[in-house]
Amino acid sequence: MTQSEKNDIYKQFNRKVFYYFFGKNVSEDDAEDLTANVFVKFFDKADDFDPSKSSPSTLIYRMAHNTLIDFWRVRKQHSALDEEIACDDTTLDAILNDETLNELAQALMRLGERERALIVLVYYDNKTLKESAEILKMSYSNAKIVMKKALEQLKDFLD
Repeated sequence: MTQSEKNDIYKQFNRKVFYYFFGKNVSEDDAEDLTANVFVKFFDKADDFDPSKSSPSTLIYRMAHNTLIDFWRVRKQHSALDEEIACDDTTLDAILNDETLNELAQALMRLGERERALIVLVYYDNKTLKESAEILKMSYSNAKIVMKKALEQLKDFLD
């Protein structure tokens, strides 16, 4: 790959990769560092790159994804959500009041298996979120995040 081709690829994808990281709740400074890391890795492998197998964007975004995973793994940052926010009973009550149980069942089926299991354990089997997380072999903080997203998805499905 010529230097000119490398420059063109950098110009084309630099901001996109930066905004990919920035959109994943990475600080602006970290996003710039991670973007630079992605292109260093890409240019190291550029001579072995075969454009007949995939486009440069495929390799760049795969590298960006893996770089982000490594970044969070090293940082081991997990955002703690207040359980009252994650398990907002008023959201479920509003859904039940506004929609029929049949519509709720259909919306539940549209959720992923893990999200559906978590909602069933907490709201139908009256398990605590902590007990449900243990049953599903997930961390408590992850269960809070999954629950919050699942409730938001349910609300969206039913609106």
